[in-house]
Order: sequence, then C-alpha cells, then structure tokens
Amino acid sequence: MSKNGILFDLDGTLWDSCVAIMPSWQRVMEAHNIKRPPITQEEMNSYMGKTVEQIAPLMLPEVSLEEAINIMKEGCVEELEELRQNGAALYEGIIETLKELSKDFNLFVVSNCEDGYIQAFIEHYELQGVIKDFECAGRTGKCKGDNISLVIERNGITNAFYVGDTILDFEAAQKAAIPFVLANYGFGEVKNPDYIIEAPKDLINIAKEFFAG
Repeated sequence: MSKNGILFDLDGTLWDSCVAIMPSWQRVMEAHNIKRPPITQEEMNSYMGKTVEQIAPLMLPEVSLEEAINIMKEGCVEELEELRQNGAALYEGIIETLKELSKDFNLFVVSNCEDGYIQAFIEHYELQGVIKDFECAGRTGKCKGDNISLVIERNGITNAFYVGDTILDFEAAQKAAIPFVLANYGFGEVKNPDYIIEAPKDLINIAKEFFAG
C-alpha cells in the first residue's frame, strides 16, 4: 500500500521571514562592530534558500570565512527567539491549506536552515500535529536533496513531491528523484517545473490529482 507525502521548503513557500528577522541580524552586526550598510529586505530575500556557509561570505565579505560563519550562527540563534514569539509573514491561506492537506496526506518540511528554525515555525503556529517530520542542513550537514531523501526513507513514503520556490529547490527535488511544485509567489524563478501554484490553496487540487494517479 502506498504512503503519500508532501514535502515543503520553508522560506518563500510557507512564510517570508525577511522583515521579521532583520532587526535580529542588525543587532548581531552592531554587537560585532561590523562596518557595513544596513541589511535591506532585498538583500535578505537573496539569501533565502541558502545555507549559512553559502550566505556568510556574501553577507560578511570583509571578515574571514570562519569569523563570518560564527557570526552567522550567532545571528541564527538571535532570530529564533523572535520567530518563536512573533512568527513571520505567512503566505495567504497557508495554515488552512496545511491543515486541509494533513487530513489525507503526510506533510513534511525540509529546508537549508539551521537547527531550530523549522521548529520555531511549527511551535509558533502550533502545527505539531500537522507537520509529521522535518529536516534541515543545520542538523544533518547534508544538502537539501539528501535531506528530502532522508525524510522520505525514514517515514516510509512511497509517493511524494516537493514544494519550493527557487532553482535550488528544483535541483533538490531532482536529486531526490521526485516531482517539483513551484510556489510561484516565492523568491525565485524556475523554468519547466512539474507543477506551478500561484497561491497555497492551489496545492489542494494538485495533491488530489497527483496522488489519485
């Protein structure tokens, strides 16, 4: 018997945390006396979907890579408390869509974030019974494609697709050998995805059709 699963990216797919976390990052920069222009929303958008190790040299090119990564990790800790308490900007209808999908399908989150970030999303919006499992680069040290495969394997999923918003998400789905659904309202652009949604609620019909086939 098949066991169906839908795996989600987080930033640009379920929420947009850029504005919510900018003050935390600004405080960390000031604490380390980093002389650089203030972080903008556009800049934060450009980092979404990347790992700490990828973002560090882009955000802090004036310091060594080791120091930049350490500062980045401190920033990640700083932002978690903000997100746990206040959440971030959700895409319209996302919580309702997740709850509706969870009635028939197993839902998971796989992101390139640090450990604690996905938990902050789940805890703030009380989705413990909706999201069955999650994984991130900060816990495993693995790439997103490998983490998708890891979640699929340990949950016994036999039929699945991945929902994301960037080319990195598309490539991760390809690496895991599952179809990709583009959240066209997110941060990136992808040519030739398997499916496209313009709003979270569009996923309900796609899921019903996909898993009925």
